[in-house]
Amino acid sequence: MTDLTPEMQDLKSKLKATWMAGDFGQIAKSYEEGAAEFIVRLQIPKGARVLDVACGTGNLAIPAAKAGAVVTGIDIAANLVEGARVRAKSEGLKIEFHEGDGEAMPYPDGSFDVTVTMFGAMFCPRPEKAAAELLRVTKPGGRMAMANWTPQSFPGQMFKLSGMYAPPPPGMPAPVLWGDETVVKERLRYGIRELTLTRRIINMKYPFGPAEVVEHFIRYFGPVQKTYESLDAKRQQAYREDMVKLWTQHNRATDGTTRVEGEYLEVIAARG
Repeated sequence: MTDLTPEMQDLKSKLKATWMAGDFGQIAKSYEEGAAEFIVRLQIPKGARVLDVACGTGNLAIPAAKAGAVVTGIDIAANLVEGARVRAKSEGLKIEFHEGDGEAMPYPDGSFDVTVTMFGAMFCPRPEKAAAELLRVTKPGGRMAMANWTPQSFPGQMFKLSGMYAPPPPGMPAPVLWGDETVVKERLRYGIRELTLTRRIINMKYPFGPAEVVEHFIRYFGPVQKTYESLDAKRQQAYREDMVKLWTQHNRATDGTTRVEGEYLEVIAARG
């Protein structure tokens, strides 16, 4: 990646460390059902070549492979890639997983029939590079599908709260801009013949209450863990209390568990 400035190299290193912190697989479990529904809506033909970008532990790759697709996954975090491999093996699925950068993927042009990413590529620090790569590896006539948190969504509010305690790294546009229709149309204005944007809801479910959910995020979710660790004891307590308040306000469960709705923008681009 010779086009990287020292500042961008440093930012990418920090982002990789953030996503390798904790265990994102524990977080991703909460919306596996919604991820599977995302794949079902795409109606991917059996035998189609599918790439899951910023795949995490395989929330899209696994159901796509189960549906008969030939699946590859790529993620910047080595531990998540290994977790995806273990998960696929336990399911008896043959999926290739690679460690790599979503802004500079090691695949030839037009390698895949369908390229997908859920709450993943939106965190690449250079959105124009990410958009170009997503389309480049998709074959002409193929589809690129994204699921991106909207700025107004519950996760968007959670990121905003974290930013009040620990400002995000400079030089990186807000990831939730990928959930803004106007911004997406601008970023994907070249190389596609059709663009469909749909706001959808995904449920995040946990078998315990909001206070326990916050502890779960501090332990397992890299961005929250890193924010928490950057604070002194007093601000850690304040951050924890604000997080519990936010989760409690949005909790739709009434049985002692937690169910929060997250709005995302479903982006489906047909490559020209």
